[in-house]
Amino acid sequence: MSLTRRQVTVAAMAAVPVAFSATGAAQAKGQRTLYIAGDSTAAQKYADAAPETGWGMALPFFLHKDRLVANHAVNGRSSKSFVDEGRLDVILGTIRPGDLLLIQFAHNDEKTADPTRYTEPWTTYQDYLRLYIDGARARGARPVLATSVERRKFDAAGNAVPTHGDYPAAMRALAGEEGVALLDIQALSLALWQKLGVEETKKYFNWTDTEQDNTHFNPPGAIATARLVARELLRHRVLAPRDVRRLDAEIPESWITWPSSATA
Repeated sequence: MSLTRRQVTVAAMAAVPVAFSATGAAQAKGQRTLYIAGDSTAAQKYADAAPETGWGMALPFFLHKDRLVANHAVNGRSSKSFVDEGRLDVILGTIRPGDLLLIQFAHNDEKTADPTRYTEPWTTYQDYLRLYIDGARARGARPVLATSVERRKFDAAGNAVPTHGDYPAAMRALAGEEGVALLDIQALSLALWQKLGVEETKKYFNWTDTEQDNTHFNPPGAIATARLVARELLRHRVLAPRDVRRLDAEIPESWITWPSSATA
């Protein structure tokens, strides 16, 4: 089914969790919003998908209450399809000076057989990412690039294996060219999976009695990845110490909730 940009706009705004979508009220109180543009690894999940959990669902646990999160990440999107469907337009229509736009894509940009999503790392991928960077800056907001979190993949010797090809390197290079803060979540997550090992990492991904999913997280994996993101936001001085909390605290899995339904 093909949606018009107006339909996408209405659906995208409806899909943002109510607790984190009241941007106008937040601005009136001096609060600032962190927008997420990304794919299923970050996206809000709903009751029919539980226990699958996007790391964007856990990020608010690590941020001060005055730092709101508007999670616009959507399953299956690439840097290209997110733009082509008008979803970046939705963000740019509401983002305000002082806000942040956190951009994480690659999982679906890699799909060479799908022309609606595929981008080439050193050309079209960077070209699309520039649209996010330039759009945020034109509105007085700060763009932040994040390399894609790694999948769970190990070789026969038990070594965690990278799966994103040249995309992380292309994003790192673009960040340097554009002077944009880079959160290297790909490298950090790969190191974490290596530390945890083959069996322990199963507890962080959406492994259930009926599914062995090595891409998407369950609550522990989403919390662990969100912690990496929050720490990197602080380390790169995108956020100040007053903006973050609980970076070393245990976060109960029960804090993760899945709304009953969504329109997206």
